[in-house]
Amino acid sequence: MKKIVYMDAAASWLKNQSVIETEGDFLTNSYANAGRGVCERASNVDKMIDNVRHQVADFIGAGSSNIVFTSGATDGLNRVVGIIQNTLGLENKKLIVAVSDLDHHSARMPWEYLAGQGKCELVVCPLDENLNIDIDNIPICDIFVITAMSNVLGVPQNVEKIIRIARKKNPNVITIVDAAQFVVYENIDVSQMDCDFLCFSGHKIGADTGVGVMFIKNPDNFNPDKFGGGMVNRIIDSENWILNKSPEKFEAGTLPLTQIVGLGQAIRQLHDNHAYLHLIGYMYDELSKIPGIEILTQRDACILSFVVKGMHVLDFGTMIGVRDVCVRVGNMCASWIHKKLGQDGSIRISVGPWNTMADAEYVIKTIRNMVK
Repeated sequence: MKKIVYMDAAASWLKNQSVIETEGDFLTNSYANAGRGVCERASNVDKMIDNVRHQVADFIGAGSSNIVFTSGATDGLNRVVGIIQNTLGLENKKLIVAVSDLDHHSARMPWEYLAGQGKCELVVCPLDENLNIDIDNIPICDIFVITAMSNVLGVPQNVEKIIRIARKKNPNVITIVDAAQFVVYENIDVSQMDCDFLCFSGHKIGADTGVGVMFIKNPDNFNPDKFGGGMVNRIIDSENWILNKSPEKFEAGTLPLTQIVGLGQAIRQLHDNHAYLHLIGYMYDELSKIPGIEILTQRDACILSFVVKGMHVLDFGTMIGVRDVCVRVGNMCASWIHKKLGQDGSIRISVGPWNTMADAEYVIKTIRNMVK
């Protein structure tokens, strides 16, 4: 098998062999549905899911009843909108929703859609000269969507301070944190952040696709957005029913069981030591020497984004791809920040613990030859 240099960690983290083996063992020897049976095998699956839920809770500084499993960050961020709609009834209120140009499409588009229907008012939080959320100009709002780290710029935002300022301006503000990129590089403590919702995807930290986490600070204060098996305690009549407590209240239907089991193993394997990020600094320095390359990120960012003058990013992606290098090209599902940068798209390099200096040197040599 030929060597592929995979530098697209920010799009999806490569899977540790132990995650693959854990999921395979579950499917082969332990599989059963969760919350649907009383036999020993089904009970064991219930315990496994509960154990992972506690593990995720510890991972982000939450309680297990605050952890809801989703299919990913996109699913979670869209579901938050549905949960708030079903609780507050946006049809009768013109709530102000703050977003920013750092936002991923899934964080902002659902609110853009509702604003277009006249169900909320959108305000764009300004960025400062370094393209971070401008903490001196946090708007007064009812709902605040905060991207904890842009997947184009790779710089962590001071979420705790941003939320603290937002709450001073409106103590009842509902804060929603998109931590999809942030979770890989920074420790999360939701009790310190004081956020109301936080979402991330499992595949960004080495778990499988199809699983994510939605944290809800006060689940008893919110109505569910989905209905079905597993979340109902008792149906009294056609107009009255009793729902289970959180998290079951928000987990209608069968969960992505195999992926949840893999998520637990991925968290155990996730390294706090980000020594591999020195490769970003090295490539930043080397790319800076190549005429025609415009770097869009800071040297100490967690990712490296750039453009090549006179070359479309899709052409670049095709050319480097046939040279056995995987990078991300396009608008990264983050159109607003690209507009802010005056670019239609960009090229993104992101590394993981599997990458070596030899990989970085090969990528730089390849880019140098392509641009030349």
